[in-house]
Amino acid sequence: MTEARILVIEDEESYRDSLEFLLEREGFAVAFAETGPSGVETFARDGADIVLLDLMLPGMAGPEVFKEIRTKSDVPVIMVTAKDDQVDRIIGLELGADDYVTKPYSGRELVARIRSVLRRAATAGSDLPDEPVRVTAAGMTLDPERLTMVRDGETQTLPPKEFALLHLLAQNAGRVLPRQVIIDRVWGSDYFGDTKTLDVHIKRLRTRIERDPSEPSLIVTVRGVGYTLEP
Repeated sequence: MTEARILVIEDEESYRDSLEFLLEREGFAVAFAETGPSGVETFARDGADIVLLDLMLPGMAGPEVFKEIRTKSDVPVIMVTAKDDQVDRIIGLELGADDYVTKPYSGRELVARIRSVLRRAATAGSDLPDEPVRVTAAGMTLDPERLTMVRDGETQTLPPKEFALLHLLAQNAGRVLPRQVIIDRVWGSDYFGDTKTLDVHIKRLRTRIERDPSEPSLIVTVRGVGYTLEP
């Protein structure tokens, strides 16, 4: 039985050939696109349960493809970056990718990451109460049903991971949450990715809620431990 549909957006033929063999052997249905524009078109036409997206693509760069996909769906996306390219990894994290792998990658690791991301996507929100709880803290009201933050009379809709992170901090305002606790609660205990993704999301939240993000007074770093939201 087919487990999930994967859209692979990859311009290197050798990788496409090996991925087709590997992923179909694992029971996935696989579709391919060789350029950025064709990847966007294929996703818009056929959809997917998860996207494996190379950052370096002809016609349209990976980050632009990611943004186009995100205007249509919150489908999980795993970024594929160049070997040891820190810049590419940071770009992937800042965009909000669910995970990333670097070339060359092992087939075993890739399949493990795909299954992990799919599990997190399938269980996202399963631990929420039947009636989502609105939280008010630090002058903000957070609505889990709409993923909105209301502050000073203005409403912002937040990306799902940013909202989940801020909601967790708000529920525990005044309490220091260790980094690993936050990662387990927001990304799942089987998260494989770089822990820097937490720092990237904190940075993005600070640009939304801090008067001076360079000197945060609401989301405070507790060095060596984690983060806290000042009540």
